[in-house]
Amino acid sequence: MGARSDGENEASRRVKTEFMVQMDGVGKGQDKRVLVLGATNVPWDLDPAIRRRFEKRVYIPLPEKQARAEIFKISIGKTKISLTDSDFKELGSMTEGYSGSDISTLVKGALMEPIRTCQIATHFVKKPSGNYAPCKPNAKGAVEMGLFDVPNGKLDPPVCSMNDFRKCLKTSKASVNPDDLKRLEDWMDQFGQEG
Repeated sequence: MGARSDGENEASRRVKTEFMVQMDGVGKGQDKRVLVLGATNVPWDLDPAIRRRFEKRVYIPLPEKQARAEIFKISIGKTKISLTDSDFKELGSMTEGYSGSDISTLVKGALMEPIRTCQIATHFVKKPSGNYAPCKPNAKGAVEMGLFDVPNGKLDPPVCSMNDFRKCLKTSKASVNPDDLKRLEDWMDQFGQEG
């Protein structure tokens, strides 16, 4: 719903006009319990007529430290990990400026680290359960073999650890830059309302 311009094609113009007409009719028919919610990372690109149709314009900032720690927990879900509550707090502290999406991407990378460990392993050890786990070449009971030499269904990959997250954090960057945050805050000062 970007601002209308002279170079815009007629079909796009009609869609925007129809959207605004429909927005004007929301909540005025039989069912008055309709909520229209929109979200954008670039509110300054909105057509002014669209902006006016949204009565409340609320800025939702990036998550704070505690919220980031919770986002890590939610993103990990039921995957088996070896992180403690203090590890989650540390991750929350280490990811200042990260969005929820950035954290989700980081979690996906960290959860893949145990698989990468298995892929590059040159030695595996047979556990009492009969499964094989990657190990160092000098580990007791180490057998020289690659991942594809492990019998089907007998792989016991390592559990994702804090070190896996630290490793991913070295190459991970926040996707939101401070200039954009300042621009959002300025837009909010001009057009927004308190939530």
